[in-house]
Amino acid sequence: MAEGKFVAYYRVSTDKQGRSGLGLEAQVEAVRQYLNGGPWELVGEFTETESGARNNRPALTEALALAKRQKATLIVAKMDRLSRSVAFIAGLMDAKVDFVAVDQPHANRLTIHILSAVAEHEREMISQRTKSALQAAKARGVRLGANGAKLAAENKAAANLRLAPLASRLGTLRAEGLTVRAMVVRLNADGVKSPSGGRWHPANVHRALKRLAA
Repeated sequence: MAEGKFVAYYRVSTDKQGRSGLGLEAQVEAVRQYLNGGPWELVGEFTETESGARNNRPALTEALALAKRQKATLIVAKMDRLSRSVAFIAGLMDAKVDFVAVDQPHANRLTIHILSAVAEHEREMISQRTKSALQAAKARGVRLGANGAKLAAENKAAANLRLAPLASRLGTLRAEGLTVRAMVVRLNADGVKSPSGGRWHPANVHRALKRLAA
């Protein structure tokens, strides 16, 4: 049961997502479900349109300042809405503002460092793979802008970034020897959102495992 004051922070990666509400609605809904019930007060909400790889976040700065003044907890729907940078996450913790991620509500400081380190490494690997794929396509004479190869690579990179925060959890379930359907039941029962922010199904679990294996 949530108690106390909270400041909500939402982040979307593109202007298009910000205008359409794509991704934003799922974040808002996740925060609302987490705060459902209990003597809590949402004293502020801030939305940022910025890539997770960049640390220039004016809306986050305002959210942190308000949380400090109000002695409130900063709440985000997913850990990666804060950042995929270990240094950035460490800076947040040094700011002495309590924060909670709905997808990792019981994470302690060590867990947060590990998760952000995994996400940062995955982001770097995705970037390198994307560059290599584009270079290989260009060497074959592919005109990237003409045939959509560049867009496909960017979409793949974005999908991998959304999956990165879930890598540890999916790896644990796979290590337990669970079937895909058993993973679906466990993830949904624990309230873990899929990379798209919705419920898990055999198809998206299978797709996620395939991406992680690649």
